[in-house]
Amino acid sequence: MQGFLNLHKPFDWTSHDCVAKVRKLLKMKRVGHAGTLDPTATGVLPIALGKATRLLQYLPGTKAYQATIRLGIQTTTDDLQGEIITSAPCPGLDLENIKTVLSQFIGKIEQIPPNYSAIQVNGKRLYDLARKGEIVEIPVRTVEITQIHVLDWRNGDFPELDIAISCGSGTYIRAIARDLGTILNTGGTLSALVRTESSSFQIQDSLTFTDLATQIENSTFQPISPDAPLQHLKSVNLAPESAKKWCQGQKISFNLAIRDFVRVYQTETNFLGIGKLENDLLVPQIVVYENSN
Repeated sequence: MQGFLNLHKPFDWTSHDCVAKVRKLLKMKRVGHAGTLDPTATGVLPIALGKATRLLQYLPGTKAYQATIRLGIQTTTDDLQGEIITSAPCPGLDLENIKTVLSQFIGKIEQIPPNYSAIQVNGKRLYDLARKGEIVEIPVRTVEITQIHVLDWRNGDFPELDIAISCGSGTYIRAIARDLGTILNTGGTLSALVRTESSSFQIQDSLTFTDLATQIENSTFQPISPDAPLQHLKSVNLAPESAKKWCQGQKISFNLAIRDFVRVYQTETNFLGIGKLENDLLVPQIVVYENSN
């Protein structure tokens, strides 16, 4: 079995927990995931099965979220799981002013990841260093946010803002909540997060563990085709003899005026893997089908 599973990650599960559960349900060892989700976040978690684990690095980086930001509070983790650093009611906030501030987050921006995150500094995870009380300089990252839409606004001493965000990989929504609160001079923290899209997988098509277990029991589970989330890459087609050589690791002469990674097929229907076009050669990168004739 090889391909992808569009999993709806449940609340309070780590991404690693999800991989372990899928391994158990499908009775297979070769399982991986793309785009780690925090335990308290729910939604789309792409799972790769079998040889498709080798394709994870080629998935598109597009992400989309629905987030709830609570203003007036700042925490150690930039979400409600951390200790409260500051708490001050801010009932007088104006939504139109908040919308203006949110526009500052659109485009390529510099972002400092949360102290409690999986990023490594000097070979150590930030969350491990934070738990030990060690203070380190966190490197600034450039991330890209394409859209932010306000979905709802609830007034109160600690008002909450619901937003939809479309962004590239590496973006921390917790950092957006924190930085919005900093600009507003109120403090801000993330109170809820749902990932609605990841690497072209959509939440409306995702399966819960209950769905997956039922399909397995009824022998109806079919993984998503390995090439389905790779449509952002151009494709090339090989004749059977060339396809056989390519699958054996040989470079194939191929005259195409691009230099990039491509999806490789035999006669348009049989997905073979990922190649790279360079200097009029098609170089094998990842072969997922090895029995081409």
